[in-house]
Amino acid sequence: MNTSPATNYAQRLLQESGLTSSHEPIDVMLVSIFLQERYRLTGRLGRLATEKDDTFRLRTDSSSYLVKVSPPDEAQAVVALQTAAMRYLESTAPHLPVQRVKLTTDGDDHVTIRLNDGRPRVLRVFDFAEGQILAEANPDAERLAKAGEMLGRVDVALRTFTHPADRRGLAWDIRHFHQLTELVEHTPNPEHRQLAEAVFRLFGENVVPRLSDLEAQVIHGDFSPYNVVVDPKSEHFITGVIDFGDTVRSAVIFDPAVPMANLLARTPDHPWREACAFVAGYQRTRPIKDSELPLLPIAALARLTLRALLTNWRAERAPERREYLLGHAKDDWINVEHALAVSLDDVIAQLR
Repeated sequence: MNTSPATNYAQRLLQESGLTSSHEPIDVMLVSIFLQERYRLTGRLGRLATEKDDTFRLRTDSSSYLVKVSPPDEAQAVVALQTAAMRYLESTAPHLPVQRVKLTTDGDDHVTIRLNDGRPRVLRVFDFAEGQILAEANPDAERLAKAGEMLGRVDVALRTFTHPADRRGLAWDIRHFHQLTELVEHTPNPEHRQLAEAVFRLFGENVVPRLSDLEAQVIHGDFSPYNVVVDPKSEHFITGVIDFGDTVRSAVIFDPAVPMANLLARTPDHPWREACAFVAGYQRTRPIKDSELPLLPIAALARLTLRALLTNWRAERAPERREYLLGHAKDDWINVEHALAVSLDDVIAQLR
């Protein structure tokens, strides 16, 4: 058994991220009772597929809400960080369409639940962001730029936000990518392993030596096309920013790297075109330092590779979420291959 320091670090990081175990889904009736007792909310409660949390949509006679119950292995302080970031944006940047946290009848922003195993779980209620997600909208370059502008505004608003748990360990945080090489061992396809190793080399040679110098702050952490709600008929286009589950203090360039990763190779003949369109918008509201811009495409490749590596590893350990996980990552290796086929110098030139 490999027990090297790097392996121990990776295992600890995956555990802190709530990715090492599965749990029994919480009973719907129990959630309904807490909603009635603590929020005075009743209605139709339907379960939604997600990566970790138990998540529901509640339809009342007058409104619709998103209900989340944290997994038992996610620290309460981490959940508090996520909620605090959303409430901070609501108070300091109310013009941003960030999902709102609903308070209990006692004015609390969450309810702590203790089940039979004694481990606490946190129930929270949010306004439901109605509309179409960006992933299903087939946006053109200008609309992708509008999405980039929105993330830039969120990052500007979060610049001064701090929280005791914002330096949490999070496997999805790109700054830890080079510490997760052991995930390659769980990738059965040799061609996929070669792609992963190529990206690890790029990251190790170019990004790792700069990690301590990169501009850092609290970031959204998962501004993917699945966490952005849009209205194609609206002039503003972006109508909702949701899911602050990966909020963390990290390098600022790692925030736009996440949506870039999701946009890579959606147009196979021009693998970086949509990603660059997004960054063009981001730079209108949150300019990236000239010295850091060349690292952005490598960070995007790292994030896409990380998702591909984590998907099978995670699906083995949480079979109840296998379909959800594989559905979000089905084309990742193909997209990594197409993106790597383009000269990084050409990509950097596009970004500039």
